[in-house]
Amino acid sequence: MQRVHDLQTRPWRGLCLAAALCLTGAPVAAPVITPAAAQQASPGFSQDQIAHDRGAVVLMYHRFGEDALPSTSVRLEQFDGHLTELASGRYRVMPLAEIAARLRAGEALPDHAVAITIDDAALSVYTEAWPRLKAAGLPFTLFVSTEPLDLELGGYMSWAQLREMAADPLVTVGNHGHSHAHMAWQDDTAQRDELEQAAGRLRAELGKAPELFAYPYGEMSLALRQNVIEGSFLAAFGQHSGAAGALSDRFALPRFPLNEAYGDMDRFRLVANTLPLPVDGITPADPSIAEAVQNPPNFGFTVAAPLGNLDALNCFASAGAPQTMRLDQRIELRFAAPLPAGRVRINCTLPAEDGRWRWFGTQLVVAKTAAP
Repeated sequence: MQRVHDLQTRPWRGLCLAAALCLTGAPVAAPVITPAAAQQASPGFSQDQIAHDRGAVVLMYHRFGEDALPSTSVRLEQFDGHLTELASGRYRVMPLAEIAARLRAGEALPDHAVAITIDDAALSVYTEAWPRLKAAGLPFTLFVSTEPLDLELGGYMSWAQLREMAADPLVTVGNHGHSHAHMAWQDDTAQRDELEQAAGRLRAELGKAPELFAYPYGEMSLALRQNVIEGSFLAAFGQHSGAAGALSDRFALPRFPLNEAYGDMDRFRLVANTLPLPVDGITPADPSIAEAVQNPPNFGFTVAAPLGNLDALNCFASAGAPQTMRLDQRIELRFAAPLPAGRVRINCTLPAEDGRWRWFGTQLVVAKTAAP
């Protein structure tokens, strides 16, 4: 039962609230090392298109009004406030599949595009979130790990309740693996089995297999990403902060987690109005740090369009307090010591127009070092 226990007890940590407000990791000034030629736009997009990409914000929830689990739950009054803000007329709340399809096609998204997602199929989704979302007429995606429903665990929906929700045209069901395992460290066979078991159970109970996937714990590796691609998914989502844009990896799209500690209205408005920070050339290519020789990693990326003065860019990490260096459009983070085992989030923010922020985030997942 440990795998299911993790669903309830794994805390989410580490969101950068703004360039000057970050939970962990001290900002370090980004010195320009030496000038270099301006970065050219990535293939298929002009620099002007990239610079004016409005992208989309994807919100992530787990539980609603479950005060005993504040790290994964929002208070009901917080959620009510979020829905009121989303219905204010400023935002375009869209089905997640439509956003993913537009990103896939290279089509522009409307300004203030937002999608709502919920992970894990907790009972409070059925009793508290769904009635509120239905009353507001807002579409959302529910990512389901199927094992808790098969085991009829307390605190989770039943298959009958999920079928009832899936019949609502506002609801899209996504794949979240079968057992909510730490899939990045599974072998190839186990990863495929997790994806296929969940797809099979959802197809059997709901009549079709989902086209969208969310990585449990947001933990990803290149091998897992490839298995997701080969599973014929339209897109896949992590648990790292940031806005999704034209240059975002469609199989590692960001979502802003929301819980009691990070669900106040000021923060909600901040993240809901975020713009993409367009980057490419991300290193290391594999976010799973498996070997001692990889740790600490040399993390870096290139800002892929002229966005003004990059001296205002700030990067933070949830561990390690890296030094940030800039070579024209290239940003490099250097850690002085190996990163601790577990999840390490990196967030980089840049002020944008109208008090908004451009935001790029990622999550590294670091293996435990074997005892000598």
